[in-house]
Amino acid sequence: MARRSTPLLRRLLSPSPAPSPTPSSPLAGAVSRRTVTYMPRPGDGAPRGVTLIPGDGIGPLVTGAVRQVMEAMHAPVYFETYEVHGDMPTVPAEVLDSIRRNKVCLKGGLATPVGGGVSSLNVQLRKELDLYASLVNCFNLPGLPTRHDNVDIVVIRENTEGEYSGLEHEVVPGVVESLKVITKFCSERIAKYAFEYAYLNNRKKVTAVHKANIMKLADGLFLESCREVAKKYPGIQYNEIIVDNCCMQLVSKPEQFDVMVTPNLYGNLVANVAAGIAGGAGVMPGGNVGQDHAVFEQGASAGNVGNEKVVAQKKANPVALLLSSAMMLRHLQFPSFADRLETAVKRVIAEGKYRTKDLGGTSTTQEVTDAVIAKLE
Repeated sequence: MARRSTPLLRRLLSPSPAPSPTPSSPLAGAVSRRTVTYMPRPGDGAPRGVTLIPGDGIGPLVTGAVRQVMEAMHAPVYFETYEVHGDMPTVPAEVLDSIRRNKVCLKGGLATPVGGGVSSLNVQLRKELDLYASLVNCFNLPGLPTRHDNVDIVVIRENTEGEYSGLEHEVVPGVVESLKVITKFCSERIAKYAFEYAYLNNRKKVTAVHKANIMKLADGLFLESCREVAKKYPGIQYNEIIVDNCCMQLVSKPEQFDVMVTPNLYGNLVANVAAGIAGGAGVMPGGNVGQDHAVFEQGASAGNVGNEKVVAQKKANPVALLLSSAMMLRHLQFPSFADRLETAVKRVIAEGKYRTKDLGGTSTTQEVTDAVIAKLE
């Protein structure tokens, strides 16, 4: 028996050359031999529960795509699904309990009514779970033409205060007062998160975005906090930029930016500008994270629920949420599954055969999903 199994054992132990892409391929050099990247603790491979909120508009389409891909690669996660919609008065208690129990949530877009006094459920989630850091990664995908090359920007936004504090009232008829709240505690922790992210991900520069030339106390406190934290990270370059100049620089020379740290409102605007430069809302991943919980969703908020025509034709782009789910897998310490998913998505985009309308194609959500599954290794 030992003699018969020796050749098989020898074949299993001997390294086999991995197929390398042709030099002309957009992914040339991206495929390398597998190395030991993560040594799990006993029990780390147990499936993890994830709260799933399909949401409104295109949400059920793109979250459905994620479920199919997760099943196809046998990812060690299972979903607890809850119906939540943007016109609800509050996030149901059982949904919050599920997220607190699982500590991780994946969600589609939730429509936010404009005006009318109805608060945003997205903001409610962030405040209830203290998801103080929003992260959006805006980068060029190989094979997808954009106006600018070499874009790889991470926008880290304070998520719990600023203009989104929701402190508004009508002083007298026709006069509304809205309060912008900036605290040293929240400013310091978002700055620390940005520098820690840069340090742990081999990023070289952190840029603080502000309007301290006008809002000298509020944004001045934010800048003061960033400067204090920056002193503790001498190996990372630190600079500052006024938000209006930042927007101009983003659309003219985006490759100058690396990690950007911002107050709440500025970060929302800057992240969507950066996403538009690097390929659009349909391909930008993102997530919101706090000390104990994390919610992953499409990175750019613009158009995150799509329109009725896209929903009816089932042509929503699932790429952004697929990449966000790869971020989630890495957060759950399943890096090899995250790598497989990201590589499959990038290969589909690079090939160019299956793309939704926002990327210049005619494919449906299901066709893109099937193409990603076919590229999984």
